[in-house]
Amino acid sequence: MLEKNNKRLINAWASFDWANSVYNLIVTTAIFPIYYLGTTEAAFGGEMVTFMGVQISNSVLYSYAISFSFLLIVFISPILSGIADYSGLKKRFMQIFTYLGSFSCMALYFFTGENIEFGIMCAVLASLGYAGSLVFYNGFLPEITSKEHMDKVSAKGFAMGYIGSVILLIINLVLLQKPDFFGFESDIAATRFGFVLVGVWWMLFAQIAFYHLKDRNPYKPITRGVLGNGVKELRSVYKVVKGKLLMKRYLTSFFLYSMGVQTVMLLAPLFADKEIEMGADEMIIVVLLLQIVAIVGAYFFAWLSDKKGNGFAISFTLIIWVAICVFGYFLEDKIAFYTLASFLGFVMGGVQSMSRSTYSKLIPSSATDTASFFSFFDITEKLAIVIGSFSYGLINQFTGSMRYSMVFMSLFFIAGYIILQKANLKKNMV
Repeated sequence: MLEKNNKRLINAWASFDWANSVYNLIVTTAIFPIYYLGTTEAAFGGEMVTFMGVQISNSVLYSYAISFSFLLIVFISPILSGIADYSGLKKRFMQIFTYLGSFSCMALYFFTGENIEFGIMCAVLASLGYAGSLVFYNGFLPEITSKEHMDKVSAKGFAMGYIGSVILLIINLVLLQKPDFFGFESDIAATRFGFVLVGVWWMLFAQIAFYHLKDRNPYKPITRGVLGNGVKELRSVYKVVKGKLLMKRYLTSFFLYSMGVQTVMLLAPLFADKEIEMGADEMIIVVLLLQIVAIVGAYFFAWLSDKKGNGFAISFTLIIWVAICVFGYFLEDKIAFYTLASFLGFVMGGVQSMSRSTYSKLIPSSATDTASFFSFFDITEKLAIVIGSFSYGLINQFTGSMRYSMVFMSLFFIAGYIILQKANLKKNMV
């Protein structure tokens, strides 16, 4: 059993955010989407590409691919997390998904545009590895700290992730600016090498968490019967959620606003490229700004939660998210986009950190199946991403503009805000 509130253990747990957040920033947000658009347009002579014999816009295809990867997690996560809780092999599954994600990132080195099926496959597998590892990583949070410290510990993890990813992004930016100095024939070659760096960074720094986090003893063997136990674990969690009005309302709100949060974060680079016509270098600067502000946001909203409660802190972020989506529709120039990105980073750090710690507080203290509880939480988020990103891509496909998709996201934030007020978290939270 892990020792709660052990500073060294908490730092080791948070270091996993340092390790895997480079994928979320560099591959998902900053560099790969722009590289993907540029190489596919060059290979196919425009934004319409041929994927598995079907003609489709490259940005719409990317939206659908992200949706598909999270849909896979929705199906396999419940079974795996239940098995992890039953067998005591939570860390083992965390390792499996980490290695899947990191090797898939390295494989993106071989994606050059014309082999679009290979590129999409690697992007989906990397996303699967990232999302899958987080289920088990988050499941350790209630095991390493007590409820009164969860907001700060969760914020610490996200802050370390933002810092680590900024460092590697700066390294990638230097490679892109001076490819000749580092022996690359072009900035494209430097970009491809950057994907390898992401995979190596992710894999190597994850070893810190793997060394300190421990699986439960004694292990229970994984047999055919255990597969059914995973489903039973999820059913038991569902019964707990169903019987607790506060948890049910919070998860409903989380589901609704996550459709907007995750979709805007994932597809903002495509929006900047197509609607604002920002170049790759400019977008990287935006993302750097976003990450730095997110560190401030994570700690600010942890402080605000301590003063006003979790419900107030999350509600405040949602109001700002609505404003971001509405103003995003009217964006015309790059200066305005920089300003909006600052606000986005601020609430991004806050809502992600607060959502995780709030749910951790709602898990019964007697629960031992924390991976299953966080699997339920993760399914809620991933289903939200599937619906949100699919909606974003669908509206973009029919209207021909991401601006309509952006403003549509505000409806998810408004609905989440309304349900959250009914949960009355400040009054009911421990």
